[in-house]
Amino acid sequence: MESAITESRAWAAAQIVVEQANFSNSSLADPVQLGEWCQIDGAWKVTEWRAGIGWYNFDPDSGSTLIGSRNLRQGLSPLQTELEALIWAMQCMLVHNKRQMNFQTDCAQLVKMVSKPTEWPAFAILLEEVAKCRGMFQTFSLSYIPRAKNTKADKLARSARAQPHDVYYINSVPLVPLSGPA
Repeated sequence: MESAITESRAWAAAQIVVEQANFSNSSLADPVQLGEWCQIDGAWKVTEWRAGIGWYNFDPDSGSTLIGSRNLRQGLSPLQTELEALIWAMQCMLVHNKRQMNFQTDCAQLVKMVSKPTEWPAFAILLEEVAKCRGMFQTFSLSYIPRAKNTKADKLARSARAQPHDVYYINSVPLVPLSGPA
């Protein structure tokens, strides 16, 4: 339990530092990425027994959007929830045959964790799943984006966390708004 609390505090501290830092490392900077991207987020609150995860996928070539929102039993730390959000998003992109993906997160610790998995032995099982999924992509990247640019995935994760019942939602967003009743 102490390990989980320590990791939770480290994650919270990293979020504060990340918002103030100006990274020069290209994997952490806000790169201009070509191609399809998928933003991910996890919502974890110590006072709630559910966590929420969400992702927002956009294909600039076709203009299509796909979203996912889900809640699950709360893990030991917010960082675990962020990692579970990445795994679920990766699995969903693979199911939808999206093999070239730029994943984006507002959690710099997650980017560090995925780039150096051996330094995170407490998450070894989940990181093995990331590696397994990663190997199925033709192109894979994970980059940091500021929290202000990750609002859609954040809203999906928070809304799932807040639901009193199980939520598992994946759907496309129409390119043209649906008209009202005729």
